[in-house]
Amino acid sequence: MKATPSPGVLRLAVAAASLSIAFSNAAVTQRLIVPPTPQIGSSNPITAEPPVSRPNTKPCVVELFQSLAFADFNTKTFNYTPPSACPGPWSKVVFTADFTVTAGRQFDRTAAFYLGHANIYYGTTAEPRSILSPSWHVERDVTDFTPIFKSTQSGEANIGNFVGVSGGVTYNGIIYANAALEFYPASGHDAAALTPDIVVPVNGAGGDAGTLNDTTSQITQSLNLPTNVERVYLDIIAQSQSGDEFWYFCVPSELASNLESCGNTAFRETEVAIDGQPAGVAPVYPWIYTGGIDPYLWEPIPGVQTLDFKPYRVDLTPFAGLLSDGNPHSVAISVFNANSYFLATANLLVYEDHGRQKVTGGLLSNTLGAAPTPVVTENISTSAGPTYTGTVSVASNRKFKISGYVDTSHGRVETTVEQSVDFLSTQTFDVNANTDIQNAQQTSTVDSRITTRGGPFSGTIEKHFSYPLTIDYAFVVNPDGSFSQTTTSNQKDLLREERSSEKFGEYESKLHNEVNATDTLKWDANGNFLGPFGDATTQTYRFEDSVGHCYDRTLTAAAKQLVSVTDGHHCEDDGH
Repeated sequence: MKATPSPGVLRLAVAAASLSIAFSNAAVTQRLIVPPTPQIGSSNPITAEPPVSRPNTKPCVVELFQSLAFADFNTKTFNYTPPSACPGPWSKVVFTADFTVTAGRQFDRTAAFYLGHANIYYGTTAEPRSILSPSWHVERDVTDFTPIFKSTQSGEANIGNFVGVSGGVTYNGIIYANAALEFYPASGHDAAALTPDIVVPVNGAGGDAGTLNDTTSQITQSLNLPTNVERVYLDIIAQSQSGDEFWYFCVPSELASNLESCGNTAFRETEVAIDGQPAGVAPVYPWIYTGGIDPYLWEPIPGVQTLDFKPYRVDLTPFAGLLSDGNPHSVAISVFNANSYFLATANLLVYEDHGRQKVTGGLLSNTLGAAPTPVVTENISTSAGPTYTGTVSVASNRKFKISGYVDTSHGRVETTVEQSVDFLSTQTFDVNANTDIQNAQQTSTVDSRITTRGGPFSGTIEKHFSYPLTIDYAFVVNPDGSFSQTTTSNQKDLLREERSSEKFGEYESKLHNEVNATDTLKWDANGNFLGPFGDATTQTYRFEDSVGHCYDRTLTAAAKQLVSVTDGHHCEDDGH
């Protein structure tokens, strides 16, 4: 049953809005948005995540493309022209897209849109059924790409999608997409957003996501930046593909055959380098696509971020002085333990010192090692059958500190990034001719403290990221020859953030995004599929902050249909 939205949900605000209110002298008044009420009984993809908050001004909408069809692996191009009615400056820019897949048979596909080769959207698509043509909506705050939006640009839409017959199977689901940008003019309380001055896309040779086949593979971008760089960030997406799709189930390569799994262990990590020097680390989020493990787990509620990946931001500001020296530089991305393969795309966001054409500075210290040193513990026993039972674990723990300075028009600004990056995966196995049981528990965590001394943003930012994942998988052949597959998954995206500044005060926020899913697939002794049994999925999305904003929504689904929507209970319990 659907619950009536509470006052808590009516005061919706997302993290980006709260941060601009709490820590920007160009505060933006957001128009708080209650998410649309999903249709109970629908099998269309649905998420508990809130829409992007909007300013009070009326936007100018620029269509990027309409009803673009994807039925092959050719890149689709489109043209963009800035809105003449809203020439800027803008208080916010929002990307929106709507997708539909025709009913039939089709795999989930990677979807990536670029403008001026800068990635503005990355996600995957939903799988159709013979009687289901899924449609869904995504949107994201793309204000940081303002430099790209100021001039006419060409764009690319990449959704490689095979339509035809392969291996005697017909794949006939055609993907259609619409995309647009909403520009909110700066006016009155809706002041112009503080945005980067330069956006540098970091992609493969084709101008889109590059392929990383192993640990040594890199995506490298040459940099020729101005001589007044003050702050630098790199937003990264590293997506597992092919042999790496289920990397969280992988084991040491020498055990892969016996344990019926992939190799290179269950540890992956994105590495960032500047001029070949280690510069940052990004954990790999364990995205599960709508065809992952069991498609019925994710209908209609997909996994965390499945339809809209969130980039991970690496603060490279300690290198700003180095990058301002007038010499050519490079930034490189790799994935440790990539096992053919990952796709990676990134955007370098550069802020200049508007009061000085040339700044000086340099790197003070850097304790980040060239590569992680994961520890693998194997405890697998072999008995007659053969049967393989026991556990395999892999752990990585890194601590580092990077510090640099820039002498700017408002004095010396020193930035220090201190991080602990930890990973632990423990898997339990029972594998023989009739049973394949593999249970995995893993967590990636990052504890980050960024300290800025001097300048308008002097203060500290502390963040705790956590990506817990638990999957219990059992494939069993019964004595009568029938067989079944049972999967239970718990996937989370957790973020706690605290900011402290003499100028802007104190601020704290918490984000909790969790999806629980379970299902059993059954076949008879002749291999005939009997269908899913007991499929049920729940998603809870909660956000709250120290200035009174709270959002809470829980979705539940069963038998491939949305069963209930509950809004605001957590907010009410906490007194918001």
